[in-house]
Parts: sequence; C-alpha cells; structure tokens
Amino acid sequence: MADIGRAARRRAEIRMRPRRTQAAPVLTLLWGGALAVLGLWWYNTGLITATSGWIIGAGRITGLLAGYATAVVVLLMARVPILERRIGSDRVARWHAMAGRYAICLMVAHTLLIVWGYARQSGTDLVGQFLTVVQDFPDMVEALIGTVLLVVIGLVSANAARRKLRYEVWYYLHLLTYAAVFLAFWHQLSTGAEFAALPAAKTAWYALYGGVTALIVWYRFITPVRLNLRHRLRVEATIEEAPGVTSVIMSGRRLEALDAEAGQFFRWRFLAPKLRWTSNPYSLSATPRGDRLRITVKAAGDHSAALVALRPGTRVWAEGPYGAMTAARRQRGRGNKVLLIAGGAGITPMRALFETIPAAPGGLTLLYRARAAEDLVLWEELQVIAERRQARLFSAVNEPDGTRPQITAEGLARVMPDIDKHDVYLCGPPGLAGEFQALLRKAGVPARRIHHESFEL
Repeated sequence: MADIGRAARRRAEIRMRPRRTQAAPVLTLLWGGALAVLGLWWYNTGLITATSGWIIGAGRITGLLAGYATAVVVLLMARVPILERRIGSDRVARWHAMAGRYAICLMVAHTLLIVWGYARQSGTDLVGQFLTVVQDFPDMVEALIGTVLLVVIGLVSANAARRKLRYEVWYYLHLLTYAAVFLAFWHQLSTGAEFAALPAAKTAWYALYGGVTALIVWYRFITPVRLNLRHRLRVEATIEEAPGVTSVIMSGRRLEALDAEAGQFFRWRFLAPKLRWTSNPYSLSATPRGDRLRITVKAAGDHSAALVALRPGTRVWAEGPYGAMTAARRQRGRGNKVLLIAGGAGITPMRALFETIPAAPGGLTLLYRARAAEDLVLWEELQVIAERRQARLFSAVNEPDGTRPQITAEGLARVMPDIDKHDVYLCGPPGLAGEFQALLRKAGVPARRIHHESFEL
C-alpha cells in the first residue's frame, strides 16, 4: 500500500500544473453568441411604427434568444470534458439550470408576444389568433408540443418540485429535453423571418444545433460505450464500513487509461435488479489504481441503500471521470500547505486527496466533521495515511447530548497560524460548506484558495 500511495502521489505531482479557470472566456463566448443573435434581429428589422409591430418585434427577439438559450442548455448537458474538468461540474450544472430558466421565460414571452402582436394586427381575439398560429403556420403543432414539454421539464427541475421527486423520476423526465428540443427546432427555420431573409443565418443556426447535437452524441453516448467496452468494470467486493455505509470495489481492464484523479467522481450504473435503470454520481473514495476503483456510499435513498447487496461479478456501467476538485486546483507561489475539510459523505473525495495530494511533511491537514464518533467513516484508513505522510488529522463530533462543537475563525487560526497560506478543499452538505467558507474568509484565507464543488442548483 505504501508503494501504491507513493506512485499515486508522483502521478499527482506530474498532473499538478496551474490550471486557470476557463469560466470567464466561456461566459464571454456564450454572452457573445446572445449579442450576435440580437445583431441578427437588428440587421433584419426595418422601421417600426405601429404598436403591433413593436410587440411582434419583441416576440421575434425573445424567440431568437429562446432558440439560442435552448442550444446552450443542451450544450451544458453534454458533459464536455474541458467544461467538466476545467470549470467544474458544479458550476456547469448551475449554468445549465440558469440557462434553462432563461430559455423557459423567453419561450413563454415569445409565445405571448407573437400571439398578442398578430391579434392586434388582425383585430382578432387572443384565443382565436393562438389557434390560427398553431393550425396554419408550418411546424407549429410540433413546436407547441416541444414547448409544453420544456416548460414541464423546467417546472419539475425547480428546487421545490425536485426535492419531492425521486432522483430516477427526475432524471428520466430530464432526458425528454432532447425530444422537446427536436420538436421545437424546425419552426424556428420555417417561420423565422431572419432565416428566410438571410440564408447565411440559417446555415449558422444549423451549425449551432448540429454542433451541439454532435457533442451530445459523442460525449453522452459514444464515449461511455467506448469506455465500458474497453474497461469492462465489474464489482469485485462490497464492504460495510459502518451502519448504512458501503464501499464498492470494482475491477476492470487498463483502468489507468481512465486518467481518473483523486477528488473526481463517476456516474455509476450497476447492472443488477432494481439498479440497472438508475445512474447516480459517486466520488472515488480511494486513489485510482491500475486495476481497482473504489467508491464509498452512505445510504440516502433506494439506490445507495441497495449497493450493500451487490454480488461479486455484477457488471458496472460507468461514465466519467468528472469534477475539477483535484490537486490541479491548487494555487502556486505562496507555500504548499493544504487543508482538507470534510463533512458526512463528503469524506470520500477528501480521503482520496488525503492520500495523494502533494504536500511536504507537516503541510497537510484533514478536518473531519461528523455527528458522532461512529459516523467517522474510513477513520482507520485516514489514521494510517496521516502517519505515513506525517499529516495532521482532526475530528469534530457532537457531544453526547447533540451539542455541536464550536469551530471559529480564531480557533482555526490558532491551530494553523499560517492558514492564509493553505489551499482549502471543502466537501460536505451545503450548510457545512457555507459555514466553513465564511469561517475561512474571516480567518484570512483568500477566496481563490478555497476549492469547493456544490451540486445544489
């Protein structure tokens, strides 16, 4: 095990180059596309005088922007590696959710404005004009079905609704986005004045949607098939680490070619009864090895609770690796010390980082927050790693009466007087992450040195 740990740390040192965030350039590109869409409308719009013309013009603007935003929504579902690894899966997920909200609002506004504008122009009532648009305009029946589907998907994806749905239900409803976008796409070209007047604009729109479709097909379908045919993952063993906490050890062929790093996660589908139709994200809880991968999962639903019953030899379908909370996130130039903070199930990626992230003796610290001592999962492994790496390991558990330990910025600074020179990795429930981010900032840790991925949309 010591040799494995040293080899993994050497690989981490090779990979650990300054990795600048690509968020700003990507956002600039996305907003630049929106400005180009507005420019297309401006170029193709003449003088407007009547009120109905202004309303229809507003409907055209919102329609174009809705079409563009929809393409962005699908792009951010494609799991493009440069986005997932350089920007972070959490940020990409938040962008996807935000773009989805923009797209839904723009679609609704487009529909209402177009119907209202045409109704004023023709002197008809809104209901009659709506029926005329749907029945007489090309590709509008399909567009209506697609729009309704997208609105429904947007509503069930809202936090309040999503918390009431099983993950599996939400996941498969979300996949209907592809069908909805396909149905809504064609009316943009057949009824859009900009595309009728400018063949180049139609070509660009085809290129936009065609490029996004190619990314989806490649990264959501072809890449996972290639990965699983190549590596042929199977369950080797399951270990009950604590009540309700299970480690699943998987073996396969040439797993080093996955290029997985400590801190990353995969989306796992276990081809066993009641599990084969569900794909859930779980982080690696141990350093990736050439022939083994391990995850450690706390039972929090039907899928995670069923993992303990997996039998050796069960085939595994994996997608990944994803996530940017790796050693490459570290800043350079102000010391090489690292503080890892984990809460609850957040210990899984932190345990892997604790084993491999480059740090000098005495320069690595792990703080593990849990409700009780029995909830300190993988604690014995952490102790072994701490001793081998001459690292510091602390736990913070509630008192027997449930009283939470008092962790303050001053207390952190006393334990680590040079805490401002630490890179801090955070993983745990949203409440814990928010609490520690505030404490760390108060203790003097620059925001750029606090690394955290959150999947609360």
